[in-house]
Amino acid sequence: MSANPTTTFMPCSPSEPQQHLELESVREVPDSHAWPALDDHPTVYEPVPVVDLAGPDASVAHLARVCESWGAFQVTGHGIRSDLLERLESETRRLFALPMDQKLKAARPSNGISGYGLARISCFFSKLMWSEGFTISGSPVDHALKLWPDADPSRFCDVMQDYSDEMKQVAGRVVRLMLLSMGLAPEEMKRAEEGTRVDQLSAVLQLNSYPPCPDPNRAMGLAAHTDSSLVTLLFQSGTSGLQLLRRQDQHGPARWVTVPPRPGALIVLAGDLLQILTNGRYKSVAHRAVVNRNHHRVSVAYICGPPPHHKLSPVGKPASPAPCLAYRAVSWADYLGLKAELFDKALASIMVADDSRGDEGICC
Repeated sequence: MSANPTTTFMPCSPSEPQQHLELESVREVPDSHAWPALDDHPTVYEPVPVVDLAGPDASVAHLARVCESWGAFQVTGHGIRSDLLERLESETRRLFALPMDQKLKAARPSNGISGYGLARISCFFSKLMWSEGFTISGSPVDHALKLWPDADPSRFCDVMQDYSDEMKQVAGRVVRLMLLSMGLAPEEMKRAEEGTRVDQLSAVLQLNSYPPCPDPNRAMGLAAHTDSSLVTLLFQSGTSGLQLLRRQDQHGPARWVTVPPRPGALIVLAGDLLQILTNGRYKSVAHRAVVNRNHHRVSVAYICGPPPHHKLSPVGKPASPAPCLAYRAVSWADYLGLKAELFDKALASIMVADDSRGDEGICC
């Protein structure tokens, strides 16, 4: 695995002990997991853009339009073998099928990032989510030995390592294409590539499990949020559940759009660091995961960014006419600390004031 981007990041922790329910055996949604309202915006059908890395759709002009209007897209032609994706899903399901007491032997510590546990954003919400997760940062061997103490851990570890190695190459290609699509001047492009080249990217792997739910209309798999990353590349199994929040535009009010599974495709999500790096032009996309009554959905997120302590500075013109930088420079490590404290207010906290108008944070 790549270098750990979160060695200085202590995730927020609930004030009370986490409740680890065997969700597969629950026949009624308990109050702890019952969300009062899930319809803050309508859910609609819209075709999610597809970018073929091996075809003409990988043109920078097409990618620029997609990034500006969606902040997310499905990517094909990435070169990752279908058998590796099948083994990735199989090993992910094998992990989450373990008994709860066995999974808890590899529990994520309160001051750490790796291991089994609830969603790290849980502490920002009054209700728990209908999901479980496993984070891999660095080598998964120690955790795998706890999960399967009487078995060879190489089966699980080799698949996760192979997938991470492949994903690093794909992520590097995607990030470079995104930067090229901005039409930057040579000096700006050179600055943007500092910390974002494929050999510099760091990442964590996040495995997610969303068991069937007896009342999907009252439960939430993963609450709405943006990722702190540069980009997140998501593999989802054959069951839909990921929803993207499209901002209000000429086509209608803000709405949730479900991303249907597409065989062999990965989903690229723009993160907060990309919004910072692009000076607000390519905004991070809010997304969530909903659950269903009949199918156990799993997904694997490759969450990548620059080296932990490399400061990213905005490049290119700001998204608004104001002649200023939208954000101040920040490292991934420092931004994760802000996100752990401020959650969805973290981006606003590093916006640059526009002195010409006497306001703060209006440059993006």
